[in-house]
Amino acid sequence: MLFFSRCVRLALGLVASVSIVVGAARAVPAATVDYQVVAVGNPGNAPDTNGRGGVSSSYNIGKYEVTIGQYVEFLNAVATTSGETIYDSNINTNGGVRGITRTGDGGGTPYSYAADISANAGGQSAANRPVTFVNWFNAARFANWMSNGQPSSGGQTTSTTEDGAYNLSGAPTTTVALNSLNPNTGAAPLYALPTLDQWYKAAYYDPTLNGGSGGYYAYATQSNTAPGNSIGSAANQANHVVGGSYAVTGAAFASNQNYLTDIGAFSGSGSSYGTFDQGGNTGEWYDPGAGQSNSGILGGAWNLNNGGSSTFNVSTPIGTANYDTGFRLVSAVPEPGTIGMLASGLGFGLWHLLRRRRRALSRAL
Repeated sequence: MLFFSRCVRLALGLVASVSIVVGAARAVPAATVDYQVVAVGNPGNAPDTNGRGGVSSSYNIGKYEVTIGQYVEFLNAVATTSGETIYDSNINTNGGVRGITRTGDGGGTPYSYAADISANAGGQSAANRPVTFVNWFNAARFANWMSNGQPSSGGQTTSTTEDGAYNLSGAPTTTVALNSLNPNTGAAPLYALPTLDQWYKAAYYDPTLNGGSGGYYAYATQSNTAPGNSIGSAANQANHVVGGSYAVTGAAFASNQNYLTDIGAFSGSGSSYGTFDQGGNTGEWYDPGAGQSNSGILGGAWNLNNGGSSTFNVSTPIGTANYDTGFRLVSAVPEPGTIGMLASGLGFGLWHLLRRRRRALSRAL
C-alpha cells in the first residue's frame, strides 16, 4: 500500500506537471504586454444574411484594440534605430490621435507615451488608448512579435517581426498567408489578425437570439439601433459621431483635441462575447487572405457616424496608415482534451508500473 500511495502521488504530480507544461506551451513567455482575450465559442454557426460571420471553430479575440502602451513596448523592443519602419511619426503630430513620441537613436527606449496628452473624457492616459497610424504590415508584425514571445531585442528580423504568424521577409507588397506553423517555435502561431468572419462574429453574433438558434445584431453593442456616444456604463454607446457631436467633447470638431477614449470606456456596451469598441474608437484591420493589395476596415471610429454598423467594410490599401485605424488580434483555442489525453497516458503508464512491481514482489515471495 505504501508503494501504491507513492505511485499515486507520483502520477498526480506528473499530471500536474504536464498541465503546467501544456499551459506554458500555449502561453506567451513572460514579457511586457499582457494582451487580454475573450473566448468566442459556438463553432459552426450560420453566417449572417450577407454571408459574413460563420466560423467553424472556437477561437479567442482581443477584448480591446491594441493600445498605444502595448505598441510602445513593441517599438522599444525591436525598433530602437531610426531605420525601422514600424513607427509612423504622424502619431506624434496628429492632434486628434497623438500618443507616441520618439527621442534618441541607436538603443535604449526612445519611445514613450506623449507627455502632453492631458486626460479627457473617457481617457486617463495615452497608454490606454488604441494605437493608430499602423498599416496592415505593421499590424502583422505586431502579431509576429507576440507569437515569437515578445523578444526584447534584435531589431526587425525573422525571429522578431518578419516571420512568425506571417512571413514578411522580402518586403511583400500584398498580404501574405497565415503560417500554419510558426518557424521560430514549430507550433501554430499564438496570435494573428482576425479574418473578416472572426471579427464579424465576435462583434455581431449572439447565440441566444432567435430562441437560442443564434443570430446577428446590426451593431456591435448588442443592438439593432445605432448607438449613442455617451461615455460610461450606459448600454448601446460608442466612440463615434452623433449629430455632428464627438463623444469626447459633445461638440463639433476642434483641431488639436484628442478624440480617442480609453479602451473599455464604454463599459456597458460590449458585444455578446465581451469585446469592446468594435463599434467605435478606431476602425480595425483584418486578414483578407494572401495576395491582396487592399484589406477592409471594419467597425466604427471616433470620426465616423456609422456606429460600427455590420454593413460597414471599407477597402483600403494595405500600406496605408490612417489616423482612424487600429487593430486587435485573435488567438487559437487549444485542441480539447490535450491534458486529459496526457493524464490518461500517465495513468496507463502507472498501471504498467504497478503491474511490473506486483510481479516482482510475487517472485520475491
